[in-house]
Amino acid sequence: MSLQLRLFGGGNDGGKLASGGAGNDGSHNIDKSRVLQATSPDAISPMNPGNFAAGERSVPIVPAPRYFSKEEKDAVKKLAKEKTEGARHSKTAYEKLGMIEAADAKVHKAHRKYEGVVADNELKKIRANAGLAKHLHSLRPGYARLGLGIDKAENNARTRIDEITAKLTAGMN
Repeated sequence: MSLQLRLFGGGNDGGKLASGGAGNDGSHNIDKSRVLQATSPDAISPMNPGNFAAGERSVPIVPAPRYFSKEEKDAVKKLAKEKTEGARHSKTAYEKLGMIEAADAKVHKAHRKYEGVVADNELKKIRANAGLAKHLHSLRPGYARLGLGIDKAENNARTRIDEITAKLTAGMN
């Protein structure tokens, strides 16, 4: 497989739209629901706001004032140290996940801009094809005149040949 095909794929569809039509009547196949569709089913958006009830709770809420034993205090102290360290790691991980999301968004935006350039240039190419087709149609009368001229010359030549043949064969009879 060539490097070009691996990088860009072999998506040549022969100039047809995804719908199978040539799209030459000004119609479109832009489905608003597909344009506004989330890039991932679990992406946060107004249509999918996430789970506000979900949250991290490492220990249950103490419902009323109470005394803790030394063992409970030591366990809570150890857990607090672990959770504090885990929170530091989580904060860094979430920051890095945010950086990855920002990078993904930049790539997505750049790709959509590129697709816009491709679409603009596709219109220019199709417009050039249409211009050539119109120009070729404008040449048709000239070709028709040339064809009629050749037909007339052929008929004139045939008539002259027939006259000569008649004269030559008339003297033989």
